[in-house]
Amino acid sequence: MEKNRNYFIAIGLSVVIVLAWQFLYMGPRMEAQQRAEEARLAQQAQQQTITPESPGATSPTTGLPGATQAQATATREESLAKSPRVVIDTPALSGSINLTGARFDDLKLREYHETVDDSSPLITLFSPADTKDGYFSEVGFVGSADSGSVPGPGTQWTVASGDKLTVQTPVTLTWTNDKGVVFTRKISVDEHYMLTIDDKIDNPTAAAVNIGSYGRVTRYNKPATPSVWVIHEGFLGVAGADGSLSENTYSNIEKENVTHPKATGGWLGITDKYWASALVPPQGVAYESRFSHFTDGQPRYQADFKTDNVTIQPNGSTELKNLVFAGAKEVPLIAQYETQFSIPLFDRMIDWGWFWFFTKPMFQLMDFFFRHVGNFGVAILLTTIVVKAIFFPLASKQYASMANMKRVQPKMEELKAKHGDDRMALQKGMMELYKEEKINPIAGCWPVLLQIPVFFALYKVIYVTIEMRHAPFFGWIQDLSAPDPTSLFNLFGLLPYDVPHALMIGVWPLIMGVTMFVQMRMNPTPPDPTQAMIFTWMPVVFTFMLASFPAGLVIYWAWNNTLSVTQQAIIMKRHGAKIELFGNLASMFKKKPPAEKPAEDKK
Repeated sequence: MEKNRNYFIAIGLSVVIVLAWQFLYMGPRMEAQQRAEEARLAQQAQQQTITPESPGATSPTTGLPGATQAQATATREESLAKSPRVVIDTPALSGSINLTGARFDDLKLREYHETVDDSSPLITLFSPADTKDGYFSEVGFVGSADSGSVPGPGTQWTVASGDKLTVQTPVTLTWTNDKGVVFTRKISVDEHYMLTIDDKIDNPTAAAVNIGSYGRVTRYNKPATPSVWVIHEGFLGVAGADGSLSENTYSNIEKENVTHPKATGGWLGITDKYWASALVPPQGVAYESRFSHFTDGQPRYQADFKTDNVTIQPNGSTELKNLVFAGAKEVPLIAQYETQFSIPLFDRMIDWGWFWFFTKPMFQLMDFFFRHVGNFGVAILLTTIVVKAIFFPLASKQYASMANMKRVQPKMEELKAKHGDDRMALQKGMMELYKEEKINPIAGCWPVLLQIPVFFALYKVIYVTIEMRHAPFFGWIQDLSAPDPTSLFNLFGLLPYDVPHALMIGVWPLIMGVTMFVQMRMNPTPPDPTQAMIFTWMPVVFTFMLASFPAGLVIYWAWNNTLSVTQQAIIMKRHGAKIELFGNLASMFKKKPPAEKPAEDKK
């Protein structure tokens, strides 16, 4: 058992070292590399010849518009004033549709602010193409030799009906090409973030025409905050109704564009931690899609698709339906859209991680409690109680095993004295003792191993779900997804100076550290001095390490430690085992006797 314990200590220390390496070295290094890469791309863009985006320009690979993009020069306000627009006004969205290209390039999220202060600016999702933060979505057409001109990025649409896009009032746009083919576009929106584009193409001519459609989400900048390994930000989509989720980071696409095979059904887009924009192509038409990075002119990232041509017979018409999602990744809403519009794997827009089978139920349980108590912090506490109750049988076995190990400790000491350095005989004697006393020496390890996925699942829930963003607890914790904002090193705000990030050790990390210390003192102090030192300093190390974690996770850990201490005390008392807590605490303050001198030194 001594050997097994050393193994687990080694594993624990390895985890600590890896995490410390990630947060103290690799994190700052990756951030510096990202800044250097952005500076390189900006310099490269300045050295290139800038060509304004041509309405008829097409990509040499897929025939999509927008092969070149002018360098951003305008402010957001200046750009919005350049072209005629139709206002968007819903409970969740505000902004406008650019009638040049019928482009969605002006969207703000009314229910979300940049900070916890409700007077702070709203989250801006889309911005026009000639601004430095350009980010937009567009649906258009790709012509053929017999189609004549078709609507694209430079097409000036005419408003046929509706002067404002609301939940109750859709907007209808029209445009007629040089051959008399009429394009009619009806744009509608629900009360949340789904825009529906219904296109009808009428061919009043005497010859058939062939027309394809395209859609694209184009973005200039990466997220402002550096990406972390625990969450995917960048490109994602599902090519085909039976396809699997495809995820690509910005850095991967900078190295090589990704083209997906032709498919029918599915979706594609670009995701941030909390927000996303996605295109759902016409589900009955085959299409090709790709994830791209362009450096000609304004560097940009683009997720796009192009459908096969559809044939419109003389005096005939056809209809196409595209969906554009642009908004917050609210869990129930994303699940609703997946079912309502039959969008395959749309719920995977939220990065549930490898342990999704734990993560999703964990969120649903937490959300259930939130709807009843109205506080996600309290919901975390209640969820922890449920998790502890589920694992109680395993925890009972763990602590019972520890109690039994303590009970037979005197017999184990007798075996050590009897066999001395004969490790084989000692091991055989210990196994016979375990069998006689009906003790499983590794029974206490399984509950810990099984709870690791639960811990990571909860971490994912707190870190990635928008429901945790700016969710308050009590007192100074106004955002469970952000670290505790207080610090011991300025007396929690009493001293008038800011503290370096590395020293932001708040109240809740300290509470967590104390509960972890108490939990470890529930067990006997290891006889080995090195192990004893590790057990003493581990709570301190974890206090500093978890100080930068979301407050919700630290609150969970502190509460989980408290429940574990209570659980362990009850179970060990039931089995007649001595609770070492108070004895261990008292021994810390006892003066240790001086070590005896070797016999030779006494002469």
